[in-house]
Amino acid sequence: MRLATWNVNSIRARSEQVVSWMTRHAIDVLAMQETKCRDDQFPVMSFLAEGYDVAMYGDGGYNGVAIASRVGLDDVHRGFDGQPSRAPGEEPEARAISATCAGVRVWSLYVPNGRAVDDPHYRYKLEWLSALAGVTKLELGHDPAAQIALAGDWNVAPTDRDVWDRAFFEGRTHVTEPERAAFNEFLRGGYLDSAAGFTPAEDEYTFWDYTAGRFAKNEGMRIDYALCSPALDDRVFDAFIDRDARAAAGASDHAPLVLDLSTGFDS
Repeated sequence: MRLATWNVNSIRARSEQVVSWMTRHAIDVLAMQETKCRDDQFPVMSFLAEGYDVAMYGDGGYNGVAIASRVGLDDVHRGFDGQPSRAPGEEPEARAISATCAGVRVWSLYVPNGRAVDDPHYRYKLEWLSALAGVTKLELGHDPAAQIALAGDWNVAPTDRDVWDRAFFEGRTHVTEPERAAFNEFLRGGYLDSAAGFTPAEDEYTFWDYTAGRFAKNEGMRIDYALCSPALDDRVFDAFIDRDARAAAGASDHAPLVLDLSTGFDS
């Protein structure tokens, strides 16, 4: 089974590119983020034509998440219990969706950006991560043998090696200690960065800003992850970041992260 996560940065603008990439690389399950469309605007037919079912959750803003699968798509949940809103009285944003695909509980997550350390969105980001950590820790605690993948754009660079220049990010979001502590809470809860051993290079990133020629200079960040439960981590035998997908014409500013899983329990 081949599982991938990709911030597609507008699925309506890139549906043909995304589906072509999936078929070319034999992707079984893709977690997508920043789809930027309502559910009724999602280009479902492009996926169905290639044998993929799709579950989506979008509100038409700059958020939106989805899961495409050709190995089953069951028990779909949009959002999660206790998910905070950006402001009191507002509906939760479309930032989390989960489904069971061939026995694996796959989450597609688009963690809030945070904007700036002194912005209310930064506090919202930390609250959102804390709430998600509580839910996913309970999920794993309830069934330690569960196969779970927390895949998505985390908008956190967990260590200094995950950014091209730590000094450049001084005082900015994505690298602050509270954000890194929030990310590490998932690791303390039992999840593992399953791609780490297969993508060891310090300059191997998943995101490059469109501005200032960042991609050409490889001035990027590693902020896209698939954190796996121990049972699922045992099945991971390879992983890679597809930099070529970021280099394509009209590409998203993120590259896909791909995990290869050995044959395991299916239900």
